[in-house]
Amino acid sequence: MLKCSHTFNILDTRGAVGVTERAGYFRRMRSLSRRIAEAYIAQRERLEFPWLGETTADDRPQTAVRRPSSLSVTTTVAPFLLEIGTEELPPRDLEDGMAQLRARVPQMLDDLRLAHGEVKVYGTPRRLVVHVEDLAPRQADLEETVKGPPAARAFDAAGNPTKAAEGFARSKGVAVSELEVREVDGGEYVVAVVRREGKPAVAVLTDALAGLVAGLHFVKTMRWNSSNAAFSRPVRWLLALHGEQVIPLQYAGLTAGNRTRGLRFVEPETIEVASPQAYFDALRAQGILLDPGERCAEIERQIHALAAETGGEILDDPDLLLEVTHLVEAPSAVLGEFEPGHLELPREVLISVMRKHQRYFPLQKDGRLLPRFITVANKPHRADADYSLIRRGNEDVIRARFTDAAYFVREDRKHKLEDFLPKLEKLTFQADLGSMLDKTRRIERLTAVLAPQVGLTPDEQQTALRAAQLCKADLATQMVVEMTSLQGVMGREYALHSGESEAVAVAIFEHYLPRSADDAAPTTKPGLLVGLADRLDSLVGLFAVGLVPTGNKDPFALRRAALGLVGNLIVWSLPFDLRAAVEAAAENLPLKADQEAQQNCLTFIAERLRNIFLDQGYPHDVVDAIIAAQGHDPARAAVAVEQLSQWVKRKDWETILPAYARCVRITRTVDGGQRSTVNPELFEHDSERALWDALQTAEAAERAPGSVDDFLNALVAMIPAIDRFFEDVLVMAEDEAVRENRLALLRGIAALADGVADMSRLEGF
Repeated sequence: MLKCSHTFNILDTRGAVGVTERAGYFRRMRSLSRRIAEAYIAQRERLEFPWLGETTADDRPQTAVRRPSSLSVTTTVAPFLLEIGTEELPPRDLEDGMAQLRARVPQMLDDLRLAHGEVKVYGTPRRLVVHVEDLAPRQADLEETVKGPPAARAFDAAGNPTKAAEGFARSKGVAVSELEVREVDGGEYVVAVVRREGKPAVAVLTDALAGLVAGLHFVKTMRWNSSNAAFSRPVRWLLALHGEQVIPLQYAGLTAGNRTRGLRFVEPETIEVASPQAYFDALRAQGILLDPGERCAEIERQIHALAAETGGEILDDPDLLLEVTHLVEAPSAVLGEFEPGHLELPREVLISVMRKHQRYFPLQKDGRLLPRFITVANKPHRADADYSLIRRGNEDVIRARFTDAAYFVREDRKHKLEDFLPKLEKLTFQADLGSMLDKTRRIERLTAVLAPQVGLTPDEQQTALRAAQLCKADLATQMVVEMTSLQGVMGREYALHSGESEAVAVAIFEHYLPRSADDAAPTTKPGLLVGLADRLDSLVGLFAVGLVPTGNKDPFALRRAALGLVGNLIVWSLPFDLRAAVEAAAENLPLKADQEAQQNCLTFIAERLRNIFLDQGYPHDVVDAIIAAQGHDPARAAVAVEQLSQWVKRKDWETILPAYARCVRITRTVDGGQRSTVNPELFEHDSERALWDALQTAEAAERAPGSVDDFLNALVAMIPAIDRFFEDVLVMAEDEAVRENRLALLRGIAALADGVADMSRLEGF
């Protein structure tokens, strides 16, 4: 160990150095400081990482993490492997964890100055795995130039270093004689060239990996021991290898080693691996497929093969396939059966029970369900394996599920759908907004108010009003209480069973559409209208009580409601003024929704519309220009975005936009662009009259509301007159009346874009 007396000797030596020997002193001090630092670092590495250098038994603390004797020190590029072993992760958390690792690991290695090859991230329910090809054994050496004080402050008139120079040099670990004067940011500054030798990969990775694991975030986390670490599920083991060398990262009371775990209930419980390749070989020997893509493809292959054996086919369900992929490590598809009598239940009930409750793949033939299903077991797939016990267990479970569902449906059908309405009084929508029955009555009133905007026939309006009255009644049925995903589905079934018209039953079901991003839109206007009223009531009401979505918190799914609202209007190409609709919904609430709440709600909806356009690949500036003017009318905004995106690609766009921008900018610098009347009698040049005639022609032309094509075609016809006007006329004339008249003419041109686009948001304006 270094002794304190060494430091005192150094300080005493400094006091004896003369002024004329200062430069030599600094050189000696720098050399001595480096030797001391190198000795300290070497000793610390021997203590913390004893396999990096030769140490005696006496030098090595008993608490040090020791390298297993079977492993050798990595001195060349070698693959790196990190495994975080856990209790079974939920599918969503597994996906989130892999996504975070894909983003963070390459950045971490770059920050550590560790050269590396391809980074791959794998995951199963019990493990998150990072594999890096060709990881360097040491950091790259670093040389960086650090800016110090201005040269004038660092040296006096005689060129001698000042206290500022000495302090800066000392803080950077260099001698004053090594400071350089360079021009930086237009001035002369002292700079220090700091050189840092790279450390061994094991030394820098130990702490960095611990931070990487601790930095993984999940929506919901658990704490399971005295370490107070938080993770999606308890972490049970850690493995970290660089070639054959263990990286002893520590997290949650665990120290990484070279041991992993295979499938549950398979011996041996733990597996010692000597290298990353040995790790992959060991898991594959147990049938574990680490790569989710490979696992998904294998599941898909197996289930389609089993379906073909029955003469049926799998119902297309990418979400279920992805979920099952994240629920198993070693997939084996197993075919099961149930009693054909259960097929008398509504199709959606059968499918929902199999998919949502059991994660089974239903089978169908010619559009009709078969009394069979496929489940995926977490067991190595072998042609000669006996799956009879797994099959019987799953068949027993599905039999019980279907029996329960049959009971719920039978009991619900003893009543008409309308009979369930009073029970909605006991279901709270939101404390300040009342019960689900209160919400249903608001939907009914709002449906009547919005009907003219949607353009319903008298029969369609009656259908919509009846559907609005019954749209939430199935929430009180036993089947929907048991399986909320069947809301709307059971409403349609029970409405038909109660004697309601098919149109009413369809509208009850369709008012929930779309239920997800890839779901269908309503096919009938009554279903569309009731859905609009339902979503608007939720959005405006919850904004009025201050329950605005923040970050990941959106308990009432308002983002989904807003996306469904604007998406349906776009699909139907239905002009619809959301400003009037939001105001109508606000007047329908049991509490006051002020103008601020209404505007915030409109802005929230417009932002969802903006995201839709951006996801479709439209340019940001084009989207922003249209949303600013037409965000309140999604269907027209969708047409306008498409049209404007084509205009900005035109070869003559560089003449069109500047011509319009010139008219707008000069008026905004004067008075904000407010419209005023043009007096032709004040014209002094023919170019003024020519522009006035062109403006009148453009204003008189028939233009569809919000049409970008109509606006820009009218503008293009005016460009020669605009150019001539600015060539011949001084807009800011000394005569106030003439100046104001010319500004009024330009304001008229600027106003042509009103309700179409905010052209100032376009690139190049």
